[in-house]
Amino acid sequence: MPAVAEMLKASEAAVVSRVSLRDVNRAIDEHILPEAFVSLDNGRHVLAGACSFIAFYFESARRLTSEERLFAIKTVGPRLTRSRALAWAALLREDWTVRDEFLTIDLLPFVRETSKRLDDLATARELVAVSPGILGGTPVINGTRVPVYDVAASVAAGLPIEQILDTWPSLDAEKVRLAAIYAEANPLRGRPRVSSDLPEGATIIVDRRVARRRKAG
Repeated sequence: MPAVAEMLKASEAAVVSRVSLRDVNRAIDEHILPEAFVSLDNGRHVLAGACSFIAFYFESARRLTSEERLFAIKTVGPRLTRSRALAWAALLREDWTVRDEFLTIDLLPFVRETSKRLDDLATARELVAVSPGILGGTPVINGTRVPVYDVAASVAAGLPIEQILDTWPSLDAEKVRLAAIYAEANPLRGRPRVSSDLPEGATIIVDRRVARRRKAG
């Protein structure tokens, strides 16, 4: 998985934190995250380990005030700074409890969930291949000619997993799930590239062009 100290793109941090990209940008702009965990050089990046703080801040909004959440992040922030060189397994053994008079907050569940989501992100990265010789460099599922973003678009459209697997028989449910994660972490910019190649397993049912109607003069 990405190391604790790896800097993730804002879109990747959104996926790992299970929040919107807008919320990640809020965490940066409103200084919800300590400055040490953010980089604005060559784009916006967030420390991988700090995704647990983003998740905590937004998920606990119904139960804790903003001041309480910010206090918790400020309190445990130095623990993450000291632990940046540790592996995630060691990080999960750290004490992530915050105590302030009558208030006790345990951030370990958020650290644990971040670790799992980073595992998914790493696996999704490994799933995807990009080669100029395959669909002109379009990201595809490793070992296939299945475009990752086509699979992700099918998931986003709410198509049943059975229908997606019928369209691309070389995939399984786990690859479909990871393709969606990869596409969300690496959103396309600009207009999608139009490919003349059919997705693997797809067939043409009808190939018919319909003439445009002329506007009435």
